[in-house]
Amino acid sequence: MFPGLAQRPWHVFCRVYLRQRASLSQRAPRVGRPCQGWQNAGGVHSLWFSLHDSHVAALAVGQNQYYSTTSGSKDGSSSGPDKPDTPEKAAETAPQPDVPAQDPAIPGPAKAIQVKVRAVLKKREYGAKYTQNNFITAVRAMNEFCLKPSDLEQLRKIRRRSPHDDTEAFTVFLRSDVESKALEVWGSQEALARERNLRSEVEREYKENIFRNQQLLKEYKDFWGNTKPRSGKRTTFLQGPGKVVMVAICINGLNFFFKLLAWVYTGSASMFSEAIHSLADTCNQALLALGISQSVRNPDAVHPYGFTNMRYIASLISGVGIFMMGAGLSWYHGIIGLLHPQPIESLLWAYCILAGSLVSEGATLLVAFNEIKKSAQLQGLSFYDYVMQSRDPSTNVVLLEDAAAVLGVILAASCMGLTSLTGGQTTHCLGSLGVGTLLGAVSAFLIYTNTEALLGRSIQAEHLQKLTEFLENDPAVRAIHDVKATDMGLNKVRFKAEVDFDGRVVTRAYLEKQDIDQILSEIQQVKTAEELENFMLKHGENIIDMLGAEVDRLEKELKQRNPEVRHVDLEIL
Repeated sequence: MFPGLAQRPWHVFCRVYLRQRASLSQRAPRVGRPCQGWQNAGGVHSLWFSLHDSHVAALAVGQNQYYSTTSGSKDGSSSGPDKPDTPEKAAETAPQPDVPAQDPAIPGPAKAIQVKVRAVLKKREYGAKYTQNNFITAVRAMNEFCLKPSDLEQLRKIRRRSPHDDTEAFTVFLRSDVESKALEVWGSQEALARERNLRSEVEREYKENIFRNQQLLKEYKDFWGNTKPRSGKRTTFLQGPGKVVMVAICINGLNFFFKLLAWVYTGSASMFSEAIHSLADTCNQALLALGISQSVRNPDAVHPYGFTNMRYIASLISGVGIFMMGAGLSWYHGIIGLLHPQPIESLLWAYCILAGSLVSEGATLLVAFNEIKKSAQLQGLSFYDYVMQSRDPSTNVVLLEDAAAVLGVILAASCMGLTSLTGGQTTHCLGSLGVGTLLGAVSAFLIYTNTEALLGRSIQAEHLQKLTEFLENDPAVRAIHDVKATDMGLNKVRFKAEVDFDGRVVTRAYLEKQDIDQILSEIQQVKTAEELENFMLKHGENIIDMLGAEVDRLEKELKQRNPEVRHVDLEIL
């Protein structure tokens, strides 16, 4: 029924109701002419017919519903629901019902049919490259569209919430306005593309000559004096792990020199192993110093999370170096001594040098021990847990290397003493093999702990539970999921979680900052679908901004309560 109405491209939901009117039996019997009308009351369109009962017999249906899936009218209009041209045309297109004919001269009761048309919004097709409402910063506008700051002054400026903690808000522009301005300045897309290619060529030439520019800048600084403030790297080696590493480098360098002289003078395999051990310690600790200096560099565009892992990388390479140089050469020299034994001469000098090494290595070991003990107390860990978890890889390497050095000196002195007492020529070779085994165990431990740290190790369960409870106790949070907290080294933590926000709390927080009377006035002025859409879009965007502000608030409070948390990533679920 009503195929004329159904064929019209309406984006509406139609319901047809049969409403009983006053009975015509009380009126004078006459042939009623079908009446019709179109009413618009409060945004609801009503189409009613008053038909003869012969037509009503065909329309005796309690409720009919029609849906239209067309995307637009023939004339291309897209604003609001479409209306039929006239009710007469809709009635004319309706098919005649297949009912027995009735004499038109016989009057009958008449009923009125009211059609209520409820307007709904059209579905919009945005497309894959919809950028009409996108925002763009001033820097991107000038770089991508080759504009000047003076060109941007004439465009609409929008203040948006800043994602950075150090700035309150920043100015952005609509991408559509920037594109229109670029076409106005350059005339066409082809001219804009030529300008982009020209600037790219200039940038490429600058990058090719970057080395020459750096040399000129260096010469300029050398001539006029470098007024740049001193870097914090110089103070890195005056305290903490840097101080421990520098003390170890100096002492192990002296130990290597004196042990090498003792080996040349005595020819002892154990003394040679100790000299190689001190050389390996000196090289590895120099590598640790390089890792410490690199780890304090500021993050850049290529490494946004900084260079803190350089300490673990340097410690890992140091462990490999101990295994190859220290353990490998000690085993090799011990095996050669067993296969080709040689007598030892002047053990007195060897004993004196070993005694000096024991004192110096013990002093370095004491410095490293005190530093680790102090750091463990600051983090609330035991000495054993701090070492096993490799919280400070550089100090751990110094501690373990010096501990192995002290044990190695004692082992070498014992083997050389047995050699002098028994007169055997192979006992000191066994000492060399023992020192190599000790160094191999230390290197294996360093490789394992630093590899675990580089793979990304979770923080302690108690600390993770503390961070989780803080988020769950916030009124705006319903639940959190997929929580991850990774130890980045140097007492830095990266925290990530998916947060299910309570939309009612966020909306209330938004309404608390608004004028309720003004919002009520805006609601009362809404009469059409377009006005309703504008009202919802305005406040919907503001509520989304409020949600972003809630995320920033949680991240800021989480960092303030837990200073070790440096990077927080909260994803809205």
